[in-house]
Parts: sequence; C-alpha cells; structure tokens
Amino acid sequence: MRKTTLMLTLTLLAHASLHAGTLNGVTLPDTVQAGGATLVLNGMGLRTKYMVKVYVAGLYVAQKSSDPVAILKADAPRRIVMHFVRDVSKSQLTDGFTESFNNNSPDAAKTLKADVDRFFSALDAAKDGEELVFTYVPGTGTTLSEVGKERLTISGPAFAEMLFSVWLGPKPPNASLKKGLLGQ
Repeated sequence: MRKTTLMLTLTLLAHASLHAGTLNGVTLPDTVQAGGATLVLNGMGLRTKYMVKVYVAGLYVAQKSSDPVAILKADAPRRIVMHFVRDVSKSQLTDGFTESFNNNSPDAAKTLKADVDRFFSALDAAKDGEELVFTYVPGTGTTLSEVGKERLTISGPAFAEMLFSVWLGPKPPNASLKKGLLGQ
C-alpha cells in the first residue's frame, strides 16, 4: 500500500513539474483563470538591471503567440506576473514604470495620466519572493494584485495596452525579457 501511494505521489509530482514553467528558480503554473477564461503561459523572462536579477515575469494569454503587436492589440484576457527575486522599493517600481511608459507609449502615458497616478498610488514596495500580478479582462479592465490582494482596477483597454507595452513594446526593460515572454 505504501509503495503504491509513494509511486502515485511521485507520478503526480513528475506530472505537475511538466506542467509549469521554471526560470531562475521561479516556477509558474502552465495555466491560470482570469475572467472565466483559461490563460496559458506564453513564456517567461528575467528582468535584470546592471547585471542584477530583479524579477522573473510570466505572460499568460488565451492562445500562445510570438507576435507582441497582436497580443497588445487583442481585446482579450491576458496577465503578467512579476515574481521578485530581490527587494524593490516603491520609488524603484514607479521610476521603472515611468521610464517604460515613456519609452513604449508616451502619448498614452500623457492621455492616461490620471490612471497612471492612481496606478502609482496603489503600488507598494515588493519584497523578494512576492508577486505583482496585472490582469486585463475585457469589460472589467486591468487589475493590480499585490501579495495576493486586489489593489486597483482601471477600466478600459487603453491602460492595459500601455501597461503590457512595458514588456512587449519596442523598448522593453531587457530584450531577453521580451523574447522570453514571447516564448522565443
């Protein structure tokens, strides 16, 4: 009986490990639920700054794609998970997002300034091992969850496109991060 239970447990663990993405010691599930839809892990990438590892990101979409423009323009559910591998202050987060918004969607950043301000006010410092999760669901908007708690929802697809352009736009924080998220 013990042998059977042990073999079943090992089989389930082996099967579970085949259905998750792992990068830099961070494991994300192959699928997540968002707005009643099942999203699949499109890819994972590592954000570094000056050779320092900052976070592992995972991109979830309804259907895998290596086309960043199609992902950004689709009015479909999507999610980015940022799993931090070091402590990051609130000012470091807001500075990073500000730079990325200006690099990838400067017109939208100006047009959506009130939403950007609300977004920044909802952000807190992130500790090593914590996650920021950004989920866009059509008809609902973009939800920020931090440490497993919903902090803010911004309605409409425009903010989602600007936010996801941070990683999928023409000037991502790291080229390898974008490639990883696109499964390349």
